[in-house]
Amino acid sequence: MSPENRPSPEAHSGSETHSSPAPHRPVIDLNADLGEGFGRWRLTEDEQLLPVVTSANIACGFHAGDAATMRRVCALAAEHGVRIGAQVSYRDLAGFGRRAMDVPADELAAEVAYQIGALEVFARAAGAAVAYVKPHGALYNRVVHDEEQAGAVVDGVLLAGGLPVLGLPGSRFLDLAAKAELSVVAEAFADRAYTDEGTLVPRTREGAVVTDPSAVVERSLGLARDSAVTSLDGRRITVRARSLCLHGDTPGAVELARRVRRHLEEHGIEVAAFA
Repeated sequence: MSPENRPSPEAHSGSETHSSPAPHRPVIDLNADLGEGFGRWRLTEDEQLLPVVTSANIACGFHAGDAATMRRVCALAAEHGVRIGAQVSYRDLAGFGRRAMDVPADELAAEVAYQIGALEVFARAAGAAVAYVKPHGALYNRVVHDEEQAGAVVDGVLLAGGLPVLGLPGSRFLDLAAKAELSVVAEAFADRAYTDEGTLVPRTREGAVVTDPSAVVERSLGLARDSAVTSLDGRRITVRARSLCLHGDTPGAVELARRVRRHLEEHGIEVAAFA
């Protein structure tokens, strides 16, 4: 369990009377996948999203991104005070990192470290640093259950210096990262459907992506305030997360992100990067 999710111990002192503590104000980080372009091709609206989010998952060249894009987005993130994260993936530019691949564990660990190192150069040049690591696409889904691949990603993060990691609550990835004494941060998705078990519905299944903006906004509030969401099959499930992902490659992503942040703040949710 991550430090963010551990309950605070309560003080007990016999019959002494204590005043009630101030109500806890929920805090949520907003992260988005950014820098997902290549050469002249741009997918994400980085300049418009960076003033809204608090953490930026920047593509490191394997599923998207190139040197110039990484440099530009790191500079923009530093300018807006947004935390920089390395979004690592399988080496799959043609498939945008969403195709299942089998990569030997030692090779995957090296490639994860390689991607983090590449981004770190541009983060430092912008006066910042890579603050965390998040897998992308097929790799993200694979490390939910696959012990070997999850361990390889953890090994790659350790090889690159041992940064905090962002991932799905209950995943093997976060479990192994915690055992390796990495800081772990659980995240949730307002625009992705969940199974009854709390995992993401595969994109190949109908209804896997929530496209109604109003539904996304309300699901964001439910996740941030109540740690709960309704699964695709109609079951109310618990999803405890410190960060909420806003996909930057969906139509209308900028306006949707603004609506989500505004709605959260109007309902007393503090929007801030995780420590």
